[in-house]
Amino acid sequence: FGAVDLESAPTRVVALGWGDAETALALGVQPVGASDWLDFGGEGVGPWAEGLYDAPPEIIGTLEPSYEAVAALEPDLILDTKSSGDVGRHDRLAAIAPTVGIPEGAENYTTSYEDQVTMVAAALGVPEKGAELISDLDDGFRTAAADHPEFAEKTVTVGALSGTGYGAYIEDSERVQFLMRLGVRQNPTIASMTPVRFSVPIADEQLGLLDADLVVMFPIGKTAQDIEQNPLFRSIPAVAQGRAIVFDDPAVAKSYSTNSALSLQYALDT
Repeated sequence: FGAVDLESAPTRVVALGWGDAETALALGVQPVGASDWLDFGGEGVGPWAEGLYDAPPEIIGTLEPSYEAVAALEPDLILDTKSSGDVGRHDRLAAIAPTVGIPEGAENYTTSYEDQVTMVAAALGVPEKGAELISDLDDGFRTAAADHPEFAEKTVTVGALSGTGYGAYIEDSERVQFLMRLGVRQNPTIASMTPVRFSVPIADEQLGLLDADLVVMFPIGKTAQDIEQNPLFRSIPAVAQGRAIVFDDPAVAKSYSTNSALSLQYALDT
């Protein structure tokens, strides 16, 4: 899935995976087609990538892309490095053009930004640019952690409220990994619980399990007020003592979710 061998640098790239378009843009290539995973609208990218297109791409579906629309763009490379990893999807795309899928052995949607940048840069013929992009972002995290030694060894719970209720993300999730790069560690209570895919479901009456040195919450299909106005949430010690963040800026929240090299820098700055 995760490698292609092209005789020349691609000129017509379709970026279908989560964050693939932004990664290509960061490496100086403008996809002719792209998927808008977080419903940004317009060019399908967040504010951290605004102005990087000369002409907007054709927007392609996400979970079930139109293979006819992809083929009509006559791509010479398809990027699908962060997606379902479905064999049927990959085979249909590969029949249209050389396709870079998820890394070998990876699970669906868990491709790290380092792997994504490395794979996309290799496919675009600019591996040095990819290495530089990763190095620059790593330097940014190291600087931020060094500037805030008080973060070291503090515990954090990163959770969300969605249509299915409350949940806390596992350590391997991107949102937790972001904060761990700054020196904090996963709430051991959450780490000991059994997850469902990327998170641990938390019933309303068990919201106290979220308590940690810092609690970070993402509204998904909800508002910040939906979280903040819940008396059970407000009774969590970290929340009551002012050690909680509930994101009310969709752009900032989406920067974590996108987890591309560009969006991570935006999240780090904001």
